[in-house]
Amino acid sequence: MIDVHAARNEPAEFRRRLARKGAAEAFDAWLAADEKWRELVPAIDNLRAQMKFKGKPTPEKQAELRGMKEGLQEAERALAEAEAARDTLGLRIPNPPADDVPDGATEDDVRVERVVGEPPQLAEPKESLELGRFDMDRAARMSGARFGYWIGDTARLALAMYRYALDRLSAKGFLTVLPPVLVREEALYGTGHFPSDADSVYAVTADGLYLSGTAEIPVSSLHAGEILDAEELPLRYVAFSPCFRREAGAAGKDTRGMFRVHQFNKVEQFSLALPESSWDEHELLLANTEELVQGLGVPYRVVTLPAGDMSAAAAKTYDVEIWFPSAGGYRETASISNTTDFQARRLGIRYRAGKSPEPLHLLNGTAIVDRMALAVLENLQGEVPDVLREYGAPERVTP
Repeated sequence: MIDVHAARNEPAEFRRRLARKGAAEAFDAWLAADEKWRELVPAIDNLRAQMKFKGKPTPEKQAELRGMKEGLQEAERALAEAEAARDTLGLRIPNPPADDVPDGATEDDVRVERVVGEPPQLAEPKESLELGRFDMDRAARMSGARFGYWIGDTARLALAMYRYALDRLSAKGFLTVLPPVLVREEALYGTGHFPSDADSVYAVTADGLYLSGTAEIPVSSLHAGEILDAEELPLRYVAFSPCFRREAGAAGKDTRGMFRVHQFNKVEQFSLALPESSWDEHELLLANTEELVQGLGVPYRVVTLPAGDMSAAAAKTYDVEIWFPSAGGYRETASISNTTDFQARRLGIRYRAGKSPEPLHLLNGTAIVDRMALAVLENLQGEVPDVLREYGAPERVTP
């Protein structure tokens, strides 16, 4: 949710920034609805003031008051409708992008921040399906397309990666969380995944619940509706969870292999920070992810996503892309985002620092995800990084 007061005071500036996300028209519609609502408020206040009457009213005055009451009830209904229309439109307005985010809306518009490591020189690079033991055929018979079994040494590799990330981040002071994966609608609206990503969310309609596509969603709601002391911040969490995505908007894309599937596991960083320190916190989360990827011994690059390719909630997003030999290019494996006060306003999370409560800033970032195990298989051709062996990974993965 955007800052309503700031948007009213500086509509041209908000429209300029939101246009970079393709949301200028949505903002205009919201402004018009907000203006309609604001026009009704003083009219209702005036009617209420006129209805205040001291003493015993005459029959004529009683008739006048009855008419005024009916008019007030009609005005209040109009106000409620205007407020509902404004709020519905407001849910479709994304977080304005930070000014240092590049323009554009495609993967060709990213800004490359740095490239780390050299791609391996492989005479005959094998893809992950050849190097690990995955069974997508049997999974398809049971669950449908884009599901797969991780079996044997391949599963042990993945499990070791999760423990590797959890232990490293726990040592840095992040509190470990195993969150629920079924969430209510409020959690999805609160994080900005609804309404923008509704097509990609699995619904359990009988219970009014939804399968979470990332631990960011349930962890964001951990402090929903709370007022935190400034001295407590930043609060840092690291969460492991299965994730579920319908990938409705990715039909025909990455249909082969385990790269884009409907169910995967992820270790996610999450931080609640003071507004003045959130950009430093953003760099910290990115540095943590880079450190983990460097420990895996795979080449990668860091890019800043263009304004039109970010999520509705993000003001700025870094992607960490690892080199995949079978694709001959870098592929997205981690996203690290600062949502500034957007999610906090929707979730009602505030902080107090000796004055009235204010929204804080929420940040999230992938630490480890299944795709990284695929990248390890392809770049090391079955060899396993030393850092994973202490967590139960084999010395080498065999199909």
